[in-house]
Amino acid sequence: MSLVKKFATVGGATLGSRIFGFARETLMAAALGTGPMADVFYAAFRFPNLFRRLFAEGAFNAAFVPLFAKEIEANGTDGAKRFSEEVFGVLFSVLLLITIVMELSMPLLVRFVIAPGFADDPEKFGITIRMAAVMFPYLMCMSLTAMMSGMLNSLHHFFAAAVAPVFLNVVMIAALFYALYTGAEPLATAWYLSWGVLAAGVLQLAVVYLGVLHAGMSIGFRFPKMTPNVKRLLILAIPAAVTGGITQINQLIGQAIASSREGAIAALQYADRIYQLPLGVVGVAVGVVLLPELARALKGGALREAAFLQNRSIEFVMFLTIPAGFALWILSDEIIRVLYERGAFHEQNTLIVGSILAIYGIGLPAFVLIKALQPGFYAREDTKTPMRFSAVAVAVNCATALTLFPYMGAPGIAVAEATAGWISTVLLFTTLLRRGHLTWEWALAKRAVLLIVASAVMAAVIFYLKQHWAPWLASGAPLLTKVGTLGLLIAISMVVYFATAFLIGGADLGMIRRNLNRKPAPVKDA
Repeated sequence: MSLVKKFATVGGATLGSRIFGFARETLMAAALGTGPMADVFYAAFRFPNLFRRLFAEGAFNAAFVPLFAKEIEANGTDGAKRFSEEVFGVLFSVLLLITIVMELSMPLLVRFVIAPGFADDPEKFGITIRMAAVMFPYLMCMSLTAMMSGMLNSLHHFFAAAVAPVFLNVVMIAALFYALYTGAEPLATAWYLSWGVLAAGVLQLAVVYLGVLHAGMSIGFRFPKMTPNVKRLLILAIPAAVTGGITQINQLIGQAIASSREGAIAALQYADRIYQLPLGVVGVAVGVVLLPELARALKGGALREAAFLQNRSIEFVMFLTIPAGFALWILSDEIIRVLYERGAFHEQNTLIVGSILAIYGIGLPAFVLIKALQPGFYAREDTKTPMRFSAVAVAVNCATALTLFPYMGAPGIAVAEATAGWISTVLLFTTLLRRGHLTWEWALAKRAVLLIVASAVMAAVIFYLKQHWAPWLASGAPLLTKVGTLGLLIAISMVVYFATAFLIGGADLGMIRRNLNRKPAPVKDA
């Protein structure tokens, strides 16, 4: 299967999840708007989500996958199964301990970490504590899910792991439908969602476990023991956990700062959901597929193949995310208006969330490129270098957010996150290049510039058309009219971008063939 076909498999499943996510956020906006209960729910949910990224996705996509692939190569399926069971025993025990400690510490965590700004409102403070306590066990389910997803990705079974997140959105949509149907109060709606998150975690774990069984493996529980393989995993996983959760860390910092202003947390969340669509479909797909492919090439000594894989992934990312970033920047208000502006979500909310989304559009290519660059370190079992870069990005994000929030509000936090993303991207790229792990291609650099030009042409066309079609995109226009006009704008923008890119040489048939065809056969380098 070609690299892009693998990207498409993961990206397609992720696209389904993101579409359900849009439906969820649309219902959420109608039910809760940017009111206090929306702030409370998102603040409480952000914390288990942060730890899911820290202890699950970051650690196991970076550390577990290369070691699991090495174990398969060295000791076959039996060795990989034994290694998985050793890791499962340790992971389950650690997660259980973390969950107990965090549940007992929740009042302190809410006061000093999750939402310091809620401390002056006893009602919001108390509800946030209780909801965070209900949702925190979601971490345990999702961490075990991430481990099994790493197994499936290493075994080239990508679909089950990619489709599992759909179930979180399905359960939450069901809870929101029930709340809207029964006319539930915002507090009751938030509680339905909180219990739905916990139920969805159990369901997602069941889906990937069945996927592992279907792939021909099973996992039994072993008494936790610090074997050499587990020790190596922990050495790699601790810095990778920090790096993999960098976006969530930055968002948690932003949330803590935003909690002092009502509606700011929910506004950031609504914009975040939209830019997560291209980030998830392209970035997550590239990261999930590229890591095991690079690990396999490097373990086989095929250094030129590894460099080829890295460059083609960067090429694929730029081809899709540069125009997406421009489109989010230009169409931010219109997208928010169509998706969210109804019920408790008003025109003023659209202006605030739209300004945040426009800033996220500027940062989008950086956020996705990070997903394509980090595997270049992880596949070589180097998790410390990305962690150091993440520390720099967090410091920049924190300083910038604290500086801008008093003047710009929630959009200032988005500026901080985008700035941190670009700094992290530059550090990752230049380091890979300096170490010789990334091959400089002048043709690729030229294409990047031409893709920016093609995207700028597309943006100019969008701006011109949306000015003339403003009445059909206004708040008072019928929903179907707004949807149809926005859809037509997006369709025209795609035609303009692709036509311009091919016309000026930003894309060509050779580039398409390089990405669609199977990569070169592994050749060991001397």
